[in-house]
Amino acid sequence: MKVILRLLYQFHRWLGVALALFMLLWFLSGLVIMYSDSRTISRSEQLANAESLNTQYGLLSLDESWIRSAGQRTLLVSRTEHADATVVEGHLVNLAGAPVWLAEDDKGSRYPLSAEDGHLLEINAELAIDVASRWLTKSGRVNLDKIRYIDQAENAFVPRNYQALAPFHRIAVNDPAGTELLISSKTGEVVSENTRLARVMYLTGNWIHLLKPLDDLGLADIRKKVQLWLGLSATIASLTGLIIGWLRWRPGWRGRPTYSSGRKHPYRDIWNTWHFWSGLIGGTLALTWSFSGFIDTNPGQIFTPAELSRKDLANYVGTETVPDNAQWQYGPIWHQDDQQNIVEVTWRRLENEALIVTTTRDGRRSTYAINGEKANFTASNLQAAVKRVVPGAEISEQVILNDYDSYYYPRHHQNTVDKPLPVLRVQLNDTAKSWFYLDPQDGKLLTKLDNSARLLRWFYSALHHWDFGWLYQRPAWDLWVLLGVGFGLVLSLTSVILGWKRIGMTFRFKKTKTRSTKSGDNSKLAT
Repeated sequence: MKVILRLLYQFHRWLGVALALFMLLWFLSGLVIMYSDSRTISRSEQLANAESLNTQYGLLSLDESWIRSAGQRTLLVSRTEHADATVVEGHLVNLAGAPVWLAEDDKGSRYPLSAEDGHLLEINAELAIDVASRWLTKSGRVNLDKIRYIDQAENAFVPRNYQALAPFHRIAVNDPAGTELLISSKTGEVVSENTRLARVMYLTGNWIHLLKPLDDLGLADIRKKVQLWLGLSATIASLTGLIIGWLRWRPGWRGRPTYSSGRKHPYRDIWNTWHFWSGLIGGTLALTWSFSGFIDTNPGQIFTPAELSRKDLANYVGTETVPDNAQWQYGPIWHQDDQQNIVEVTWRRLENEALIVTTTRDGRRSTYAINGEKANFTASNLQAAVKRVVPGAEISEQVILNDYDSYYYPRHHQNTVDKPLPVLRVQLNDTAKSWFYLDPQDGKLLTKLDNSARLLRWFYSALHHWDFGWLYQRPAWDLWVLLGVGFGLVLSLTSVILGWKRIGMTFRFKKTKTRSTKSGDNSKLAT
């Protein structure tokens, strides 16, 4: 037993020495992430700063624009598998004062198509500056004469779900805050507005926390593996530390002996003392963060990703086309809605049925059939769409949710425009027990979760972000996470100090021992 304990202590000690600096950086960067502003534009911000749509008649439908742009699109994708793609969704917006369809095909490619003559727009630097000027004017900015084009960036600091819109035009505002805009060169959308402080917080937060420096060193292919092994090692270090802490804790309850001078632990120096107590009290949180970080790398690909795949989305929409798509009647739509506040018209299809969805600046939506009459997708439309994603499965339960549940909920910076309510939750009886969350108003597939994805939600998101129940309500969430990060900082900082001392003691001892051996050999030779 003594041998096992000694091996446990040695294993924890040297694993801690190796990981101390990494864990300190993780806790520091995690603290920054807690209060970093999102670098991307939310749905509600996009709508608030969008240009009002021109209500003039004579605009082309999405289908007409798609047909007229066929030649340009073929030249653009002639060397790829996208040449035979079909349009699955489109958004009519005003881009730099002109009506444009932002079309998406079943391969995931995006195209800005003129709603006046159907040609494919080139989102160049000049147009990007115009878009930026109108965006800033809408949000009440001044000194627009100081807008400056920086460059076109392929790997801008945006979440991975925005990478399909890359590369991005970078526009500097040159205001006191050092604001920059990122505008997609594929669609002309403003995807990010960030200040100098936000960029600094990203670099000291997410960039370090996710080991992004490896990407800059050309090691992007191995970054996930590095995260996996560091996360696993940190989990083992935290677990062995907890075991040692509980083994060495002597609270003196029921008259049991304590250490000398009534101490509850065997350590006399301040650094070991602080390390002991921060590990004993906060070590469980360090363990949950380490373990959930390891799980986030999806070791062995045991969990199904929560993101919707292109295949799922294509199956959900279906392969049939809408026969009278080109005959949409937009006139009645403008008259029935608050036309001054309409900023987007969306064409959405499910198999051979299509809807037109108008969205106002404050996020209110109305749905119409192609002929301009008020309409919605029927329950049978939605059920058939879900079954196309998982062929052969039957619906076991479906319910309208008027409030969020444990799997569909907003982040702290989101509202009901970003995460709409109500939603339709559809459960299938397939082997994976798939759940679908649909927007019943416009039929959009919001998310899909199977057994493994729901398990990942608890093993990763719940243990890493603490985003469940009353604990996710502020300020309870802030107090809980700050408490855990505080213990983690003390634990990792004392690990760095103790690790440095241990390295010094080890190598100094070996050096002294080597010198003593040499002196002994010389004395024998002299003798």
